[in-house]
Amino acid sequence: MADDCFAHPRLAAIYDPLDPDRSDLDAYLQMAEEFEARRVLDIGCGTGVFALLLADRGTEVVGVDPARASIEVARAKPGSERVRWICGDATDLPPLQVDLATMTANVAQAIADPQTWQKTLRGAREALRPGGHLVFETRDPARRAWEKWNRESSYRATEIPRVGLVETWVQVIEVSLPLVTFRWTYRFAVDGQVLTSDSTLRFRERDEVERDLHAHGYVVDDVRDAPDRPGKEFVFLARRP
Repeated sequence: MADDCFAHPRLAAIYDPLDPDRSDLDAYLQMAEEFEARRVLDIGCGTGVFALLLADRGTEVVGVDPARASIEVARAKPGSERVRWICGDATDLPPLQVDLATMTANVAQAIADPQTWQKTLRGAREALRPGGHLVFETRDPARRAWEKWNRESSYRATEIPRVGLVETWVQVIEVSLPLVTFRWTYRFAVDGQVLTSDSTLRFRERDEVERDLHAHGYVVDDVRDAPDRPGKEFVFLARRP
């Protein structure tokens, strides 16, 4: 099940304007070049930002996401016809042979259920050609990122074209490690509607992730820093032998 911030049509439509700086994707674009990836599977593609950046470079892309509203936003963007969009997840993909599979941003952590996580790793491996790579990031639990997830630190008022002013903030609901649950609130000035979206992320330790990857037949080639968030994230580069 997708969180409301991705699945609710009104929230999916403002997802990109509320988060316009996607420089976090630069490292993934560089890794696609590093691995000379011609075919990419973007797991948890959301509104299609990364998939379309790849397509602009001539890459053959499959974008998969369980949130139909987000997929519809992606399909409405210029150039979307160059991407194969699938409403679903990595546990039930058509036959693929890609050079690179990615889970950008919060995607890996948002797969909080252990069984679904294992099935996702298995599905990604099956989609990779031999020698292909799976790349994803996850926050280092030791940095306790959730301690800054509160209204005081996160409140913003954003003017969005054709939508109007939208106020947003986040608040942690529960910390029961490795799970952290939080709620985003959205208030639309034009009609006063208030929508909320609850999310749960799983904060996995580095050795736990490496064990899971090895158990599914991956070779962990490297664990890097996120260039724009040094010391805060583990970026896993795993290869299908």
